[in-house]
Amino acid sequence: MCGITGAVSLHKPGIEVIYSKPMADKVVHRGPDDAGYLFFHTGCKHNNGISFFHNLTDSQFKNVSELLPAIENQTVQRELKQHDWDIYLGHRRLSILDTSSAGHQPMSDLSKNIWLVYNGEIYNFKDIRIELEKKGHRFITGTDTEVIIYAYIEWGIECIHKFNGMFAFAMYDNYKKKFYLVRDRYGIKPLYYTITKHQTLIFASEIKSILEYKEYQSEIDYEALLEYFTFQNIFTDKTLHKDIKLLPAGNFIEINLSEKNSGINKQQYWDFDFSEPETIKDEQEYIEELDRLFSQAVERQLVADVDVGCYLSGGMDSGSITAIAAKKLPYIKTFTIGFDLTSASGIEMSFDERKKSEYMSYLFKTEHYEMVLKSGDMERCMPDYSYHLEEPRVGQSYPNYYAAKLASKFVKVVLSGTGGDELFAGYPWRYYKAANKNNFDDYIDTYYKFWQRLIDNNFIKEIFSPIAAQTKNVWTRDIFANIFKSHNTLNTAEEYINHSLYFEAKTFLHGLLVVEDKLSMAHSLESRVPFLDNDLVDFSQKIPVNLKLANVNAVFKMNENEIGKLHKTNDGKVILRKAMQRYIPEDVHKAVKQGFSSPDNSWFKGESIDFVKKTLLNFDAKIYDYMDVDVTQMLINEHLTGKNNRRLFIWSLLNFEQWNKLYG
Repeated sequence: MCGITGAVSLHKPGIEVIYSKPMADKVVHRGPDDAGYLFFHTGCKHNNGISFFHNLTDSQFKNVSELLPAIENQTVQRELKQHDWDIYLGHRRLSILDTSSAGHQPMSDLSKNIWLVYNGEIYNFKDIRIELEKKGHRFITGTDTEVIIYAYIEWGIECIHKFNGMFAFAMYDNYKKKFYLVRDRYGIKPLYYTITKHQTLIFASEIKSILEYKEYQSEIDYEALLEYFTFQNIFTDKTLHKDIKLLPAGNFIEINLSEKNSGINKQQYWDFDFSEPETIKDEQEYIEELDRLFSQAVERQLVADVDVGCYLSGGMDSGSITAIAAKKLPYIKTFTIGFDLTSASGIEMSFDERKKSEYMSYLFKTEHYEMVLKSGDMERCMPDYSYHLEEPRVGQSYPNYYAAKLASKFVKVVLSGTGGDELFAGYPWRYYKAANKNNFDDYIDTYYKFWQRLIDNNFIKEIFSPIAAQTKNVWTRDIFANIFKSHNTLNTAEEYINHSLYFEAKTFLHGLLVVEDKLSMAHSLESRVPFLDNDLVDFSQKIPVNLKLANVNAVFKMNENEIGKLHKTNDGKVILRKAMQRYIPEDVHKAVKQGFSSPDNSWFKGESIDFVKKTLLNFDAKIYDYMDVDVTQMLINEHLTGKNNRRLFIWSLLNFEQWNKLYG
């Protein structure tokens, strides 16, 4: 797990080397253990056609890479300024596999022609390595990084289909004069990029690195803002920073530098495919295979040369992961976030799940740690939280920030239950809402209305009237419908529900993964997600819907703001519940669905009301550069007076206000 960054000149002149170290320094939290810098003169856009490179480290890490010059050295700086460089690769390392200096990046093959900077873990790298060794390749490190390089040499860019893991990497092939940016199937690891006015491609694990390259002039993307305040997420590849894009999951970019004016070629190499199997097996066969693949996934993701722990909420997903991990790693460390419910009321009184977590810790014999959040903890963490998240994304996720902070005090790697709900239909009220419709357009209309999580169409244009001219052509229904680039004729409830599962994996799950990565890496913590093992995902997509959901033809009307209503059903993830009942207590695997949420509905009207008022009812707040004061404050007051539960809207406003102070 690391942070990567870099630049590629698509046309003369070359890159600006002065920004290279600041770009890498901005993601020091992602990789505090080592730093590396590569500058490559490809010869592609130069008269002599000669290629050469400069491979450097940081003076802070000369003890790690003794033979490499330090980038701060004055002689090195003079040499860097004397040449035109086409490519810069920067790396900050969090040492997980082969923690020795052999794992230093940027890493190359022996010929020094294939270069890689990489963030992530390839869990099946040992199997791929054995296959490559049989083909004559030899390895000098114990890293998965080196396996990626030689897999590329053997199979070309198609090697990515062999990788079971999470990854974002940049690779340069000096033989073919080709440059690649690659992101994993599901988007577990982020990778951002932009093209400057001087035709330089800038990329990084985090937006803040790109902002250090001063050719990029930061301004807000109004269309993305409207998108976020409709869905509490950004479904497209946009970000709140205009022209900075997030490479979509399951995509790669190829650049042929030998072309006179190099352009980027973006390709999708994988996509979700939820569909009913042609032949339906006996339910018990599905249960046994699910058990086998789930156990295999957890065991695969325990590979590390550092301490590994698990998040342990009171739910089934993290509990099942911990149960299996604890069999392999005795006294594994587990971590739980609880909530002070002194001022909570109603259904929020059940949000603190520490008792279930403590009981499972007792059963699995883990070394257990807890942290209890109070209303003031949200206000306390907002500046750091928003800085690391970089832009608002799905959910009220500041408890996740504290969970990562807690875990990072004891381990470098933690296993998370993210993905279980999206693969196994954990949100029945969402799928039932749009099932059994007359046609695809009817389905889109109904499902779109449901997914207007923050501001519906009755208010969206009115609220954003100050930027009406900039957003007049933005239709969020079209953004929603475009997620389904292709679709089959929908005839059955199962087909509609599989489309909903596809949609949520592409959007909601992706948003959760972006949040998970940013908030864990803020604390130099690697978060792994066993549910997103390739074999498990492939299998789960072909499990019949009626084995995931107990009441396929039901229709619920629920508001995502009313999180208490999630307690009304436990008919999701049926087959997963049956498979996991051999590992976790009955009151856990049979429990009704409850998300990981703090009691903010109560806090926003109670102990945090002064913070909300001071921040959002302030006429000088930066949000009112984009939003109508009267309409926005009317909706805020609806929550504060108890008329409507708008906790997600208020949270998003608080987050956006802080974003403006940091990045606006």
